[in-house]
Amino acid sequence: MSSHRPIPPAQASRPLVLGSTSRYRRELLARLGLPFDVASPLVDETPLPGEKPADLAMRLALAKAREVARRHPHAVVIGCDQVADLHGEPLGKPGTHERAVTQLQRMRGETVIFQTALAVVCQDSGFEQSDIAAVRVVFRQLDDDEIEHYLRVEQPYDCAGSAKSEGLGIALLERIDNDDPTALVGLPLIRTCRMIRAAGVQVL
Repeated sequence: MSSHRPIPPAQASRPLVLGSTSRYRRELLARLGLPFDVASPLVDETPLPGEKPADLAMRLALAKAREVARRHPHAVVIGCDQVADLHGEPLGKPGTHERAVTQLQRMRGETVIFQTALAVVCQDSGFEQSDIAAVRVVFRQLDDDEIEHYLRVEQPYDCAGSAKSEGLGIALLERIDNDDPTALVGLPLIRTCRMIRAAGVQVL
């Protein structure tokens, strides 16, 4: 487990742990100015046969939070997962340039729902809450040269649906509809604040 920032004595009674290795989620959680640690969840992310994108995202977010909470039972643990939903089909992280090209070609001109699931668990207190932030994204009618240029610049191969909206990826889009502005990047901070407050973490 890597430490993001030392935990001061006043907050050591209920430490906060981000159960994710995503640098995007680390950067988002750091915006709150809270001390937290980072732990890698040991979870198989393979979709179940016929599993819907929202169900997959929620199952994995809970599994990640619960797995890390078992190893850190005194902590408030945040687990997250994001799945791009194209007409009911889950699109995960492409991993390679070729898969990213295929994903973006399929998404051009389409409305894609990015299902960003969040779970907060504290094993010692028995606390568990979960929620999902659905972000509707309308992609432009992209041509192949635009797709190629974007991928060469951003290399978003670790992003669900190959879309990295916090960078040049915003130029891929016509519209974003959501109620939690950071959800598309991977961690819905409005929901995160609400849940960790309920779990006993003082945010303000």
